[in-house]
Amino acid sequence: MDSVRQVAVPGDGATMGRMGNAGSVELESARVVRILRDSILSGQRRSGDRLIERDIADELAVSRLPVREAIRQLLAEGMLTARPRSWAVVRQFTEDDVRDIAQVRDVLEVLVFEIAALRHTTDGVARVEAVLKREFAAAGLGDAAAAHTAAAEFHLIMAELAENATVNEILRMMRGRLLLLFKEHDDLIAMAEDHARIFESFAARDTATLRLRVQRHLRRGTETALRKLADYNAETAAIRARAAAARESAADQAARPEALATEADAGMPVAGE
Repeated sequence: MDSVRQVAVPGDGATMGRMGNAGSVELESARVVRILRDSILSGQRRSGDRLIERDIADELAVSRLPVREAIRQLLAEGMLTARPRSWAVVRQFTEDDVRDIAQVRDVLEVLVFEIAALRHTTDGVARVEAVLKREFAAAGLGDAAAAHTAAAEFHLIMAELAENATVNEILRMMRGRLLLLFKEHDDLIAMAEDHARIFESFAARDTATLRLRVQRHLRRGTETALRKLADYNAETAAIRARAAAARESAADQAARPEALATEADAGMPVAGE
């Protein structure tokens, strides 16, 4: 994308007041992370949009330190891409990015779900079921940001239940990328139904069926992400073409009076006379 938009961060007076309270349960940096992440997942901030440390601090009435920490966390998660001079942009995926992530997920997440199914406890099943209910509730209301967040939690809780520290560390590093990919799912109910089928096999410890359902789910996600990326690239190309045509038209209009003046000075007949 040739240009980037700068978007104001949502917030109200009450939120800002709470952010300034040192006794708040939630640290300022954690709150800023949540607000920025929600603005990205809701679509308010799109791929390529800038996050400037100074402007976000002013908008949320906080110091620049928690903003700096929040941006660092989102960078570590892969949700943002760093730029010089204390700003970053919302990550822009390429087709290669989507396929690379799909390859990693196809190996890691299938393994995670199988191990989680074999190791789960009653409490673990209850945790997964609870987040699945939240996902269905959000999907039913059309709340895309909440549905996508719950969908990501579904996968991350499975990773916790697998109790593999190395895999968990890798998936935490990929958290932002996963959230951005989940955001591309436009059929919220279908995504939740996929998770419900996976949950059924997980709870029953049916690893053979579970593997097939997870693989099918991941393939659908990759196909959706690639389709949305192609649509985005086509839209961007069309915008650039229109902008180029407008610049060319403006240049032609600016040059025409000069050409007419030159013709008049030379004693040449002017068109239309």
